[in-house]
Amino acid sequence: MNGPVQREAVVAESLSTALDRVYRRLAEAVSSHTSESAWAIEAAPSSTEQPDPRVRRLQAWFGMSDFERDILLLCAGVSIESRFAAACAAIHDNPQARWPTFGLVLSVLEQPHWSAISRTRPLRHWRLIETTGNGDLLHASLRIDERILQYLLGVSATDERLDALIRPLSVDAYVANPDRTTRLDSLFNVGIRHWQRHATRSTPLLLCGERGVSRDAVFVALCQRCALRAYQLDIADLPTHPEDRERMARLWTRESVLLQAALYIRCADHDNLQALTAWLERTQARVAIDVPAGSPAEQLDGLRLDVPALSAQERKAAWLNQLGPAAARMNGTLDRIVEYFHFDESAIGVAATATLETSSDTDDLGEIAWRTCRQHGRRSLDNLARRIEPRASWSQLVLPPAQTEILQQIAIHMRQRAVVNQQWGFAERFSRGHGLSALFSGGSGTGKTMAAEILARELNLDLYQIDLASLVSKYIGETEKNLRKIFDKAEESGAVMLFDEADALFGKRSEVRDSHDRYANLEVSYLLQRMDSYRGVAILTTNMRHAMDTAFLRRIRFIVQFPFPDAPSRARIWQGIFPPAAPLDALNFEQLAQLNISGAVIRNIATHAAFLAAERGTPIGPQQVLTAARIEYAKMDKPLTQAETRGWS
Repeated sequence: MNGPVQREAVVAESLSTALDRVYRRLAEAVSSHTSESAWAIEAAPSSTEQPDPRVRRLQAWFGMSDFERDILLLCAGVSIESRFAAACAAIHDNPQARWPTFGLVLSVLEQPHWSAISRTRPLRHWRLIETTGNGDLLHASLRIDERILQYLLGVSATDERLDALIRPLSVDAYVANPDRTTRLDSLFNVGIRHWQRHATRSTPLLLCGERGVSRDAVFVALCQRCALRAYQLDIADLPTHPEDRERMARLWTRESVLLQAALYIRCADHDNLQALTAWLERTQARVAIDVPAGSPAEQLDGLRLDVPALSAQERKAAWLNQLGPAAARMNGTLDRIVEYFHFDESAIGVAATATLETSSDTDDLGEIAWRTCRQHGRRSLDNLARRIEPRASWSQLVLPPAQTEILQQIAIHMRQRAVVNQQWGFAERFSRGHGLSALFSGGSGTGKTMAAEILARELNLDLYQIDLASLVSKYIGETEKNLRKIFDKAEESGAVMLFDEADALFGKRSEVRDSHDRYANLEVSYLLQRMDSYRGVAILTTNMRHAMDTAFLRRIRFIVQFPFPDAPSRARIWQGIFPPAAPLDALNFEQLAQLNISGAVIRNIATHAAFLAAERGTPIGPQQVLTAARIEYAKMDKPLTQAETRGWS
């Protein structure tokens, strides 16, 4: 006999003793009601009852009287054993009336009371039984709820009315990490005491923190410590109609008792808090709510537990655990990975597994792991920002030496932050300022985006470009919400974040004329705060530095002014703008530098001239460049002067 079948047989045998006692009452009633010749009723066993533990638990959990318990057992007996149905038919003196009624149970079972059939009593309030038929309540058929019958029989099941809404939650909890477990012990103890005090009243736990997976894992670990099963519900699936909400609250309260389970409600950015609050008031179960930072769920009443993200030491321990002996082949890259990519343990497990599966014994495991982490981090940002493939190099960037040196300093800060922050302990000494923020100021086309590309390529990181103008909203709080979404998704990737059009958000705050100015200041403060805490590189670009408040500028670590290129700089740009394979014909770069334009316009003219030359089958010469320049100048609504074309053939 296999396991489930054997277990169900044992449960049925234990349940049968409780059913035998109820059947004896039925048999006695049949004997007094009619003759044996008219109805052939199976003899009632005369065994001593050994109370079934499931029956006892149901009675205790739902507060049933002995009479109500026996009604439930009678309905269960009719559902699974023909002798009960036959006895009911004999008492009704009707072969078709094979189900008990309230009138029958009042006359047959011990310690009867009329209130048992009330909607406020356990049998109907918790839907342990159902009444069917069109007659009055006294003569309506009583049937046991299918889910309750399955529980009594030891069948592993859940209520099908909840299956589409409430699902099991399984997370590879990080409690296996001893350091992590120790750091979370106090949090677990608070949660356990709260659930012990509020087991029958849904005063929720509010699980807050930066990482959703971390919050999930804490909930699962908390359930494990309380010997509870973990289930989840999306707030959007809560019924909006009061009657449906009431019905679902009772069903889940009942299910949480039968399963010994706790529920985790996901809120995200959904604002259906009124329905959630009303549902919680009607639910008597252990509940925790997922509360992302800045979500409307922060307004809910409950016990707040702040779940910390993995520390650098915990991330490193997780990597070492996942890589095993292969960690020795990381060639010193592991510390940089830990510092740049703030993965949770689930993501670390995925990245480590992919690294091991795609590498051989001769491969540089550190390089493969780094590439894998970049690819893994992209999934969260690709739908929110535009990823730029970094191709520019230092040789292509034409800037004065002072600006170039600042950019190189930015690269040094990023390359060495694992040493300074972790090995030398600066991260422990200072709680703020771990992020690297920079402001690139200058006119359009002066090289700001190219400089960001160079930094991303130098650091072997992804570059994402975000248009700040598209994030700014006239509605209060929406801009912060948009920024929060970007930074939250970027935390894992370690990417270089390039925020274009900072002028849409920044402005002088010396005078607050109305509420819009005040909220604009809040938006700027929030952006700078997130840039400061972001562990990657966050770059703002603007062509209106003079309009920015000096108090804001003090909070930015690096400021690079990109000047409009002078003639010698333009000549250098022209010399490097054409690829080595491009055929050139007598181009005088000093003459081309007479065009008073930025580097981006030089690139556009060079590209257009190349297409004109290719169409004619000739090298790129002054005539093609001049034609392309006229087109570009017309686009800018700018005249092409004789001084700029003096000496051209």
